[in-house]
Amino acid sequence: MSESDILWFDEIVRDDVATVGGKNASLGEMVQKLIPAGVAVPPGFATTAEMFRRFVAANGIAAIIRDTLDQRMAGKITLAEAGRAIRAAFLRGDWPDESAAAITMAYEELSRRSGVGDVDVAVRSSATAEDLPDASFAGQQETFLNVAGTAKVLDACRRCYASLFTDRAISYRETKAFDHLKVALSVGVQRMVRSDLGSSGVMFSIDTETGFDRVAIINAAWGLGENVVQGAVDPDEYQVFKPFLDNPQLRPIIQKTLGAKQIKMIYAKGGERPVKNVPTSLIERQSLVLSDDDILALARWAKTIERHYGCPMDIEWAKDGRDGSLFIVQARPETVQSQRTAGVHKSYRLGAHGRTLCTGLSIGQAIVSGSVCMIRTPDEIDRFVDGAILVTETTDPDWVPIMKRASAIVTDHGGRTSHAAIVSRELGLPAIVGTGDATQLLHDEQAITVSCAEGDQGFVYEGDADISVEESDPGEAPSTRTEIMLNLANPAAGARWWRLPADGVGLARMEFVINNAIKIHPMALVNFAAITDAAVRTEIEAITRGYADKPAFFVDRLAEGLARIAAVAHPHPCIVRMSDFKTNEYAHLVGGQGFEPEEANPMLGFRGASRYYSPRYREGFALECRAIRRLREEMGFANVIVMIPFCRTLSEADRVLEVMAENGLKRGQDGLQVYVMCEIPSNVILARSFAERFDGFSIGSNDLTQLTLGVDRDSSLLAELFDEEDAAVKWMIRSMITAAHEAGAKVGLCGQAPSDNPAFAAFLVECGIDSISISPDSFAAVKEHVARAEGRGSAV
Repeated sequence: MSESDILWFDEIVRDDVATVGGKNASLGEMVQKLIPAGVAVPPGFATTAEMFRRFVAANGIAAIIRDTLDQRMAGKITLAEAGRAIRAAFLRGDWPDESAAAITMAYEELSRRSGVGDVDVAVRSSATAEDLPDASFAGQQETFLNVAGTAKVLDACRRCYASLFTDRAISYRETKAFDHLKVALSVGVQRMVRSDLGSSGVMFSIDTETGFDRVAIINAAWGLGENVVQGAVDPDEYQVFKPFLDNPQLRPIIQKTLGAKQIKMIYAKGGERPVKNVPTSLIERQSLVLSDDDILALARWAKTIERHYGCPMDIEWAKDGRDGSLFIVQARPETVQSQRTAGVHKSYRLGAHGRTLCTGLSIGQAIVSGSVCMIRTPDEIDRFVDGAILVTETTDPDWVPIMKRASAIVTDHGGRTSHAAIVSRELGLPAIVGTGDATQLLHDEQAITVSCAEGDQGFVYEGDADISVEESDPGEAPSTRTEIMLNLANPAAGARWWRLPADGVGLARMEFVINNAIKIHPMALVNFAAITDAAVRTEIEAITRGYADKPAFFVDRLAEGLARIAAVAHPHPCIVRMSDFKTNEYAHLVGGQGFEPEEANPMLGFRGASRYYSPRYREGFALECRAIRRLREEMGFANVIVMIPFCRTLSEADRVLEVMAENGLKRGQDGLQVYVMCEIPSNVILARSFAERFDGFSIGSNDLTQLTLGVDRDSSLLAELFDEEDAAVKWMIRSMITAAHEAGAKVGLCGQAPSDNPAFAAFLVECGIDSISISPDSFAAVKEHVARAEGRGSAV
């Protein structure tokens, strides 16, 4: 037996790609360097590239490969015929005696070390050109699970060799200009983690959609991990904010999304296939796969692995169902977002569009209109129309030739780490995965629009839509004395803007999270036991499934939603405005009708601060305070500043601050700052007194204009009178800024006017405003307006 035939993982380092391929080199690196750092990796060994070459030589396969591919290039045979012929040559090949002996001895030793007669192993392909920084060969070759016994291990290794010439692998190497005869294959034989009894999945140390590098994304499903990788199951998804993971006192899980998880892959008993898919139980579908402790442990490992390799990583993990142990079973460099530079940012805007046909998880950030081409299997490739929108149930690597020709992709199944999602990112295509029913709802040649520019959720709209694209380069933004901050509401879309050199989030709207992620009136959750309407109870039960404590659902969802916005801002301030629904808006929430009075003029009614100390809503406000405490104290986002909206009087300010303190949010404690919206003339008139109670002001120009001019901002009849640049409104703004500064308080403005009108931005600079908070797509323009105004010496 040659010493170069077998290498144990603890003998391998990452530089051994030429010897054992990228996958096995990475496993060896982790076993050697990261197990001491606390990362658990199952043991195993790798066959070498030299063993592969010896197999090829002993069976005369090199000539077969060369002749067969020459015939293909000459147009005499198809790709499928070429691949089939080469694979057959490998499968009928015989092991050289010394190679068979080396594998047998290593497998028996692994079994001995594992304390099992014939240990279950995963047999994985690892190409020597695999997982280079600009090319991912992941999924191009085969993996075989639950393999036990020497004969079956030898057969699985031979099948791994043959998979070097699947149609997809041949096509991929040609696309990347790799010489087929210079690529060899190593086989990794790794002790199985009994995740068939537990769970498994994939995680990335970077946001795969936006490139946001401060989060780890974890996908999880029951059973063996192939279903997650191949997109055959809709997994749970978790997001963790990495900068806080070094503090064991913090639990920075900023998103938990329950996946459908309809099936799971388990060991098969008897038969030819060693694994099989079975339906999950109702409890499994309705339960999160991972506990918070498991999520945090995996995220810490992701951070450790990323730090060691010095680049974002794509990682596979598994949890043993027998003892609950977690393991890392693969790790490779992430090859899409990590290769992108900040450069020009394209922002897609959706105008007029048709009705929503279906929804799923959005991949990418583009919008595309086109015609549906429904393909059920790769065998129908000849039916595909170049430039059409591919609609199918799921994809695997056999689909890549079709996917390359599509303008967008829509699938029934899959999560963010599924094959369809990964390949779509690599190809730069927008995709919507996990719709559940796209193949039932759509049909061939149907005109649709695929929108992935509206956050985590992707939308398929009927017909063509109005689409506009704007380009900007965040790196070219000038520096300004005046802070330019962002208005954000949608947590799912916030990470799109992380590269903007903004000075924080000047307005995070709580209402969006309540309306879209919670959907239930908080008082209906507090008083759930007293609700008698059967339909309302059923709807609340469905939305809050898994939560016996209904108010806890509100706190968790609100904290997570706001955390995703605070994460984008960190370490800069994130100013979170407490809820400012009007009564008619609150009434539209599930269960809201029974808790909201009818008002003739909700705009001037029971809204903002007046709700927080009222018996009608005080318990609901307490839930908002609990969410802020979770956000700051448990998750670690001390950059969050609380802002009180529509605070009419000084006595009201005092009552609100008192209620906040009762709920654990005391101004000044643990660095908590509390701001107030300036949107009522009384805020300006008594600015110095309000400044004694609050740390800063944010001018809400819409309401301030409305109440200064006595113009209903929603009235089309009075639209021409609603003018933020009216002399009276500008007097209010200037007076507010002057008074706030004299009292030592900061003051900003959140509104659209500086975006639309350079003169208004110049006016604010002249007044000496501290910050301007605007929508992200206006950032570049407003930065330019402010820089020019400051350059004219308008402010000091």
